[in-house]
Amino acid sequence: MRRAEVLPGKPFPLGATYDGHGVNFAVFSEHAKKVEVCLYDAQEPTRETRRFPLLETTHQVFHGYVPDLKPGTLYGLRVHGPFEPKKGFRFNPHKLLVDPYARAIHGQVDYRAPIYGHVQGGKDEDLVQDKQDDAAGVPKAVVLEDTFDWEGDTHPRVPWHQTVLYELHVKGFTKLNPRVPEALRGTYAGLGHPATLEHLKKVGVTAVELLPIHHIVDEPFLVERGLTNYWGYSTLGYFAPDARYSAPGGPGSQVDEFKGMVKALHKAGIEVILDVVYNHTCEGNQLGPTLSFKGLDNGAYYRLTEKDPRYYLDVTGTGNSWNATHPYALKLVADSLRYWVEEMHVDGFRFDLATTLGRDRHGYDTRAAFFQIVHQDPVLSRVKLISEPWDVGDFGYQVGNFPVLWSEWNGKYRDTIRRYWKGDDRQAAEIGYRLTGSSDLYALSGRKPSASVNFVTAHDGFTLHDLVTYNDKHNEANGEDNRDGGNDNHSWNCGVEGETGDVKINALREQQKRNFLATLFLSQGVPMLVAGDEMGRTQKGNNNAYCQDNALSWVNWELDDTQRALLDFTCRLTRLRREQPVLRKRRFFRGAHMWDSELKDLAWFRPDGKEMRKDDWEKPYVRSLAILLGGDAIAAPDDEGNRIVGDTLLVLMNAHHEPISFLLPALEWGADWEQVVDTSTSEESQHAHTPAGGKVQVAGRSLMVLRRPSTE
Repeated sequence: MRRAEVLPGKPFPLGATYDGHGVNFAVFSEHAKKVEVCLYDAQEPTRETRRFPLLETTHQVFHGYVPDLKPGTLYGLRVHGPFEPKKGFRFNPHKLLVDPYARAIHGQVDYRAPIYGHVQGGKDEDLVQDKQDDAAGVPKAVVLEDTFDWEGDTHPRVPWHQTVLYELHVKGFTKLNPRVPEALRGTYAGLGHPATLEHLKKVGVTAVELLPIHHIVDEPFLVERGLTNYWGYSTLGYFAPDARYSAPGGPGSQVDEFKGMVKALHKAGIEVILDVVYNHTCEGNQLGPTLSFKGLDNGAYYRLTEKDPRYYLDVTGTGNSWNATHPYALKLVADSLRYWVEEMHVDGFRFDLATTLGRDRHGYDTRAAFFQIVHQDPVLSRVKLISEPWDVGDFGYQVGNFPVLWSEWNGKYRDTIRRYWKGDDRQAAEIGYRLTGSSDLYALSGRKPSASVNFVTAHDGFTLHDLVTYNDKHNEANGEDNRDGGNDNHSWNCGVEGETGDVKINALREQQKRNFLATLFLSQGVPMLVAGDEMGRTQKGNNNAYCQDNALSWVNWELDDTQRALLDFTCRLTRLRREQPVLRKRRFFRGAHMWDSELKDLAWFRPDGKEMRKDDWEKPYVRSLAILLGGDAIAAPDDEGNRIVGDTLLVLMNAHHEPISFLLPALEWGADWEQVVDTSTSEESQHAHTPAGGKVQVAGRSLMVLRRPSTE
């Protein structure tokens, strides 16, 4: 292509931008000598049609403008520079690269192509440059034009204290749903289908948290086994929704389909939270493929070891770690986040291994550049921010140590609730904190109960059904001889490993499921339910089903009577949470009287009706206790400044294997107590009444909720 056909263009925005008359290309590289754009035939993506260099450079950004270039154009990048791995440089113009700012990506990586920047095999293989062209095996970026009609769509902006999170996989959630048209099952459109929305509304979901939908690349060892990275924690494109979750269409059609899904969920009042993976990419370590960042500017995008920049600093367990100390690497993350909020209308993010993003050269720091960028940003500081507060590096477990604005996946909540209902000793003090919002973790940093995202299960680990069915993991299907996945699950199989026909054991398992669900929705903080747990979904004991894109991971919609009963029970719990403001407090409990309340906002009781003393919390065998939540002692007013008054709830918890009689709070504390939840049965409560000062028997390994109606 002649130079005259490429105008200087602009260094911003990065990526390929169509303005109605042509396309501006802008690519950052701090150390490159030359950047070329290669165009490909949309009907035959392996055939290159044109190639031209970006001859202008401004602030380390190569740029150029091509008049008359149209949307739908496929393109890739070739970047020239030194190939000196020992100095951290891995430029290789023989390798086609995906634009990191691509808004859509067409095609998948073909590992049969020479996609590695180095020669494979032999000693010090990564030090020898491979000069084979790999364009036929590399996906292509797509030039887009934004013509989507949002029809006035706005963010639901559900307050944190009213939020119920629902973690799901876009494909797995609808793939087997017979009420979704077959052509839409497993797609963005399927998630936005009325049948899907009906279920989400029935369960009481206010926000779906989607497992990664950024364009990913399956790892080569999975491809060799005929498996895929189903969960999606292997990102290639941080601006591009993955086309594998899109109904058939032309290159880039996945973008409008994703937008349509968001619009449909918003109309139903449901927010969209993306699980994002900015801590590492799909390119692995020095032996991994060269697909994008590695060939654009290796040391800018990845943390390299200081003593020998040939190697990668790996605090993620994936081979590489994102360089959150480099301004352009940080800029990409911020630009990507803003794009998903402003252009794709998502409502927040859950950050995988978020501790990595808070690491500077000296270690984790709550004042790291990434946190400062987010906190000062007028867009990002106003959406929901959730961290997975750990990575595998030194001092990686940072639960309770993220800055204000951030909520966290509370791993301590998960472990404590599991241990308690399993019957472990010495759980009383821990459960006291976890049920009431984990003030020990979040109060001192100025955060509120909503900082704690409470969960019993997540995509990573056992499902709820498997938590009560298996003591040990059974990951044989993954092809790693059951070595993968966690070994310490705090699970209990109720007496038999795996499925059984024993009626008593199955009844106990269902009761334990109800215990976990009830505890989750009765706890202060933000509850997160995993898709299918409300219907008894099983992975047959696989606690690391990251590579199982099949019925083992997909949600089963063909329910038996037991599963339907569990679904109904879950719906009753979410309705109770919506109806009772004392379960959705915006401030931590004080254990004191508020306003002119008759009762304290929080009180703990022993089964004999006496308030818990300090030594009671320290007794190793305490498995039965009661918590009183004062419905007329809610300190925070509503949005109009009015006092909030709801019912007072008394939660009786018995993790002991025998029934326990609880003496209800003293007679002078009010009227009769009405039973509203009993996990010893799946049936809806018959609203039995017990007078104050009377006794209630709570079955072994069960929970009961009593209500004292508000007089307001």
